[in-house]
Amino acid sequence: MTWALLVIVRWEIRRPLKAACSSSSTNDLIRESVRISLLRWVGAVLLSSPLTLLFLLRTQTETRRHNVPLPFICIVSFKRSRTREMLLWTLLLLCAIPSSVLGDLLEESLDADSDLADFDLDIAPRRVPRQVKTLLTKETKPHIQELSIKTTIISRYAFTAVHCAMLNRHSAAAEGVFQFQIPAGAYVSNFTMIIGGRVYQSEVRPKEKRVKQDNGKPKHKESGDASPEPEVEVFRMAANIPGRNRAVFLLTYEQLLQRRLGRYEHKTSLRPLQLVSRLSLDVTIVDHSPIRDLEVLPLRSGRSNGNGAANAPKTPAKPEHPVTTAIKSEQNVCRITFSPNIVQQAKITTNGVLGDFVIRYDVQRDMGIGDIQVLNGHFVHYFAPKDLPVVPKNVVFVIDTSASMLGTKIRQTKDALFTILRDLRPGDHFNFVSFSNKIKVWQPNRLVPVTPLNVRDAKKFIFTLMPTGGTNIDGAIQTGSSLLRDYLSGPDAGPNSVSLIIFLTDGRPTVGEIRSTAILGSTRSAVQEKFCVFTIGIGNDVDYRLLERMALENCGMMRRIHEEADASAMLKGFYDEIGTPLLSDIRINYTEDSVRYVTQHLFTNYFNGSEIVIAGKLTNQSAESLHVQVTASNNDKSIILETDVPLRRRQLETEKHVKAATAAMATGARAPGFAGTQGLGVALGSIAEDFVERVWGFLSVKDGLRSRLRSQTSRDREEHTHQATNLSLTYHFLTPLTNLVVEKPEVLADGTMAPAPTIPPASGEAVSTGNELPDDPEDGKPQTPSEPKPGGQTSSSLGNTIGKVGRRPAKKSITVSKTSADGDPHFVVEFPLSKLTVCFNINGEPGHVLRLVSDHKHSGVTVNGKLIGAPAPPGSHKQQRTYFSTITIVVDRPRRAYIEVTPKKVILDGRDRMVLPCHSTVEVDSGALSVSIVGKANVTVTVGSNVSFVILLHQYKNPAPYQRDHLGFYIGNSKGLSHDCHGLLGQFLHEEVGVAELPAQGDAKPSSVLKVKDRSVPVVQKSRRIYGGTQSVDCWFARNNAAKLIDGQYEDYVAPHMFDTGDWPHGTNTA
Repeated sequence: MTWALLVIVRWEIRRPLKAACSSSSTNDLIRESVRISLLRWVGAVLLSSPLTLLFLLRTQTETRRHNVPLPFICIVSFKRSRTREMLLWTLLLLCAIPSSVLGDLLEESLDADSDLADFDLDIAPRRVPRQVKTLLTKETKPHIQELSIKTTIISRYAFTAVHCAMLNRHSAAAEGVFQFQIPAGAYVSNFTMIIGGRVYQSEVRPKEKRVKQDNGKPKHKESGDASPEPEVEVFRMAANIPGRNRAVFLLTYEQLLQRRLGRYEHKTSLRPLQLVSRLSLDVTIVDHSPIRDLEVLPLRSGRSNGNGAANAPKTPAKPEHPVTTAIKSEQNVCRITFSPNIVQQAKITTNGVLGDFVIRYDVQRDMGIGDIQVLNGHFVHYFAPKDLPVVPKNVVFVIDTSASMLGTKIRQTKDALFTILRDLRPGDHFNFVSFSNKIKVWQPNRLVPVTPLNVRDAKKFIFTLMPTGGTNIDGAIQTGSSLLRDYLSGPDAGPNSVSLIIFLTDGRPTVGEIRSTAILGSTRSAVQEKFCVFTIGIGNDVDYRLLERMALENCGMMRRIHEEADASAMLKGFYDEIGTPLLSDIRINYTEDSVRYVTQHLFTNYFNGSEIVIAGKLTNQSAESLHVQVTASNNDKSIILETDVPLRRRQLETEKHVKAATAAMATGARAPGFAGTQGLGVALGSIAEDFVERVWGFLSVKDGLRSRLRSQTSRDREEHTHQATNLSLTYHFLTPLTNLVVEKPEVLADGTMAPAPTIPPASGEAVSTGNELPDDPEDGKPQTPSEPKPGGQTSSSLGNTIGKVGRRPAKKSITVSKTSADGDPHFVVEFPLSKLTVCFNINGEPGHVLRLVSDHKHSGVTVNGKLIGAPAPPGSHKQQRTYFSTITIVVDRPRRAYIEVTPKKVILDGRDRMVLPCHSTVEVDSGALSVSIVGKANVTVTVGSNVSFVILLHQYKNPAPYQRDHLGFYIGNSKGLSHDCHGLLGQFLHEEVGVAELPAQGDAKPSSVLKVKDRSVPVVQKSRRIYGGTQSVDCWFARNNAAKLIDGQYEDYVAPHMFDTGDWPHGTNTA
């Protein structure tokens, strides 16, 4: 057998070698020594016969002085002359390589490895692929060296601690952004920053009341705001990190896991937005009952799904775990870890968006009263009975068939209804109502039993549903309620059956009664507390606040389905949650005078696979037992469950598994290397030691917020608000009624930390949290952030779309193209490829809305501008002047959102709505859109990563009669706009033009024409002032309202309203 083995042992580390190679004399010395050694080896091989040759080569020259000895142990064995010849030629070729090339290759390799030293990787640099090295070394923002997430779930209550360490590798200060998605039902309980060796601790404060208008009436949001419980929220905090320094961000949040379809689901978002040197997730589940059915799903990418197991996509029976996942499971304790190194992360994705790490499990249950745990004067009661007969249900499906349901929505809705029909049980009764402008009832004046014939006829009715017309929400609810009321008052209704309306819509009320307060009032009157209303919204144009209140006021639930989600699967999943009622009219009572401040203990229905959780305070901790009684109805009989709970024994059992959980927290939450995090596990442990009390506080805040939303009078609302606010402050919860305020460090111009202040810094205005409850009519306008002073305080922003509100210390210079519409308005179009600039005027009419950029079909971006009129200045040949008073930017991807800019304010409407003043410097990121305002100067709007627009603010302190505050529109980055983009400016973004000179005729001077789109446009040279008059540009001017230059006529560019995204009619204008 022919074989050859070469082992090279290097006795010194790379850094001394690189340092030695930095001098030219040492370079030459090393290269010559290596070449001489190789030549000696070649000579020995030439003289050898086919037998094993072992020798030691070691440079004995001046290399020792430079601390770079290069010892080699070479073992070579040959049995064939052909093999020996090939190897010898290879060695001779290596020895012939010039010293400079050899040295450069060596130095380049050492530089690449040493550049990764700052990243503190948990993997040898030589094992990192070149593409990953390139991503890391070219990274300009602070690098996340460590992201550690530790979750401990104690009896379904989850404590999560997030530790994020960032390094600013550069000498100048840089902004570090900590961003983390948390479940919507969770509350942040602490946030701390450690920057420059200083600790910045957060503080929870109550929100200030919003300021009302001068006339005493509130400014309130439009309907259609985000749901009070969207599926995910983003905690975001930005802070300046000094040069060559680290920042540590510590975040903790808490949540009570909800049981759906027989499973608890815990989800951790892993979206650091960059590759992380050391990423780790550690989830420990500790429960009083044995844990069963534990599963870890594959990483769930895309939009987070807040509907738990019910609406999750189908997964294989045995899904593959994410790479590096380790599971250690015992009877009452399970531990799951996930720690991919940077190479494994890159194999999943290079943008740092790994997805959601999802864990599902359940616990073993015994028949009876449920699981009651007692700790430090508080109790929590988990009640989830099983193996009960199913209660018959009477259900009316109220389905929106307005024109907006056309296409995918109605198709997926029909698919879900076909599946639901198959799942109806023989004892159920049902009916269908469809609504648009008109309301259609499948079986008028009755509910029908579930029979094969009725199911077949119902499918025919569903199949014939055709979207058309408007949305009569009030009429549909009244019709469905009337059907159920009449049935329940008739002889066919069972005494203990469960009755409900499942209401689905994708829009806001446009026909009939359209006022939300009136619709809610008439719904309450129609329902009369006889049945429940479950509401479902599809898409982004739904009044979710209306649906939320409608459900809460009528013992139901609301579910949100996003535009791009699989509505069929989610509708079916939601029905599965509520389609199997086991109990109705549940009442849970405890020994009178033994408990107080008990959370909600009356429940209309209990559905299979769910769970009822109640908590309260014990008035007598020395009592021997607590008497518990549960009464409910099941089918045609009443159920009464009673027991005496031994308090002392339950206290000892609860203490035992809390001790196990706190031990896991203390070991898993530490982040070695950062002194500020050493006590994190201990601090979490101290919180967990009172977990039963915190469950009570958590549920009490939730109850208070729901009661606040259901309040019918301002007095009741104020009472519930006060109660929920005080509890939020007591447990340091960031809720819709509180702000989380933290001092920010001040970094000097040279990149160093400013000296610590000797007096407490003044606090800036706190920014409202993004999970805030939508405004009620008595609320004032949304709170607008002002610019905090350096070293002052700011609040974190916690929101589902408005993820960031920050400050910029000074006005920044902006880089934009010359392509713009400014002034009267004067249009300028820059053609970089043709090296030409063209300009034209548009003499529009006041009130007209002009399409500036129209790319709705492709990139989803539309820009419209509204004209305002003003008198012409004295001596002008014009009768009037027009300016842009409002500019709107509408995007449809990844979800519909818009920004409306005026000289005074900016309205950002994603899932939440925020109004920002133009006189302040502020930055807001909503995901789909981000806006950066430089006070009284300009507004920069960014769409994704490759489209941006700059809007100049022209404001007059003492305007003349012919002057109006107006806007100038400039295109900053158009790379993301398609070649089919249109509009007055958009149609030229990807065009090339040329100028030709026509020969003079007679005594006339030669004229010029512009060649554009196979048309010839007469032009003359002019000069235009742009950027607010700060620059001049020479351009070719097209007269006559841009005739022949633009496609079609002026009228083709007039939109019906500011938010129109209509397509260009494709008119032509030939030469």
